[in-house]
Amino acid sequence: MSTPAFYHTSVLLKESIDALQIKPDGIYVDCTFGGGGHSRAILSQLGPNGRLVCFDQDEDAWQNRIEDSRVLFIRENFRYLQRFLKLHKVPPVDGILADLGVSSHQFDTAERGFSIRFDAALDMRMDLRSDLTAQTVITTYSEQQLHRLFEQYGEVTNSRTLARHIVQHRHNTTLRTVDELKRLLEPIMKGNPHRYLAQVFQALRIAVNDEMGVLKEMLEQTPACLAPGGRLAIITFHSLEDRLVKQFMKQGTLEPEEEHPLLSTHREPVLKVLTKKPIEPSAAETKENPRARSARLRVAEKL
Repeated sequence: MSTPAFYHTSVLLKESIDALQIKPDGIYVDCTFGGGGHSRAILSQLGPNGRLVCFDQDEDAWQNRIEDSRVLFIRENFRYLQRFLKLHKVPPVDGILADLGVSSHQFDTAERGFSIRFDAALDMRMDLRSDLTAQTVITTYSEQQLHRLFEQYGEVTNSRTLARHIVQHRHNTTLRTVDELKRLLEPIMKGNPHRYLAQVFQALRIAVNDEMGVLKEMLEQTPACLAPGGRLAIITFHSLEDRLVKQFMKQGTLEPEEEHPLLSTHREPVLKVLTKKPIEPSAAETKENPRARSARLRVAEKL
């Protein structure tokens, strides 16, 4: 099984594979194939009758696909998890893994526009078949929409001022590239400029790729896709994702409980939480791969 040229260092690799408790003849899903690090680790523990289903919408990840009769590669967003498992007649699975981070390849490929380190088109699409880009968001969203996304997705301290500044000045300047956006934001940056820009770019990336909507849809589908005793392992990289995953694993749904004075709204648990506190990378891993430092792994089991 050949390994591709450097694409991405898999985060919490041993911890996430251990959490899945791989059965040699089991069926597993890797929702975020990327460079295939987690998938290769799962395959190494599968026997000839085991199966692995890999999802990834990014065409660059397609170049890393594994030629193995046990692997089904689906070039789609994992928000369609249940649909494609049904389409391919995959029975309830023994484990689902999702590593929600942006890959090193995506950050380091300048023309993708994910990083503040390179001047490139304001793109940020994980699926290049999509029409919505960061440039579209910056140049067409209303002040209220921009304020909401910078506040919610980037936790930017002066998100209201930021949104107003963009709307007031975007008609007088071109906003096609990373450097053009950075220049526009210079007068209103608060605190550490690098951190400030990272928060702004995170918010734009989440909006362009509907990352929170995608995560919610995937989580809600997992109980139906898992066999009893099947494991769900999710690696998050920021507090917004982690809060959602924690809530879902605890409650088995993201729907708020309705309080009714006459009716009992108690829900039977769907999942058993196996990680009261999230598993974090070791000091050795963060030293070797600084991008791992914000990773958090949560695990639950289908009841």
